[in-house]
Amino acid sequence: MSPSLNHTWLAGMIADLPTPFDDADNIDAAAFATLCERQIAAGASALLVGETTGEAATLSADEHDDLVRIAVQTSRGRAKVIAGAGANATRQAIALTQRAAAAGADAVLSVVPYYNKPTQAGIEAHFHAVADATDLPIILHDIPSRCVRGLADDTLLRLAEQPGFIGLRDGSGDITRPLRLRALLPPGFRLLAGDDATPMAFLLHGGHGFISAIANIAPEVCREMYGATRDGETLYAATIADRLAPLYTALSSDATPASVKYALSLRALCSPRVRLPMVALPAHEKIAIAEAIAIALGP
Repeated sequence: MSPSLNHTWLAGMIADLPTPFDDADNIDAAAFATLCERQIAAGASALLVGETTGEAATLSADEHDDLVRIAVQTSRGRAKVIAGAGANATRQAIALTQRAAAAGADAVLSVVPYYNKPTQAGIEAHFHAVADATDLPIILHDIPSRCVRGLADDTLLRLAEQPGFIGLRDGSGDITRPLRLRALLPPGFRLLAGDDATPMAFLLHGGHGFISAIANIAPEVCREMYGATRDGETLYAATIADRLAPLYTALSSDATPASVKYALSLRALCSPRVRLPMVALPAHEKIAIAEAIAIALGP
């Protein structure tokens, strides 16, 4: 049996968690634990830490380890912990993956190498090198808008044949990808939308779930939309998606994750502080976020 078949937990709603900072610019461990607990209470199958919304590029290796440990200690086995462990240098991605394993992560999310603009052969070799260096399951992350290079279907299919690769976070925005690939992928390989504009369509086309920034703000609503879509209640799911649409628009500016943190600060869940080169939101974006939250969650 392929190990991929053992990872049915990789489904549903998974939040890409932000990293809260205190006034001294250190990780606010208590706030982060609260965010983790909130996702578990909402029924999330997993916690994603130290990735895009988590400002991974600004974290030291020790801080990244701390996030994983806090998530593991908070979860106590109630949800899997996925650690962001991607890098544009293969040796660095391997080191982050091995540190995540030592800190107790259940899996890693590994992004297509950015900035270097590798060929598909280079991308494939990069991921094989990471897989050869760990026993942790690896979720691939394709997000061409940030990485310049995308993960081509043929490359993905070859990687998926290896048991260490268990799923894909698809940030390409291509809702037809599950339709194209489901029949060609090994049984148990999981396809998750990685773009908050596409979860419902992605699910309807055969996806297994979504990794989301919006789920930080409205986890119960996002889980309700997932459940309705999974159960074939598409009209009801569409009404939920309509409620979330203004929130997607408000959060999808170039200021993410500052927008996510500001939204959480309105609920007294964490500070809006971000690390440079991210900066605080302008006033008009703050107003739009507050209005969108009122539509999604009520006043």
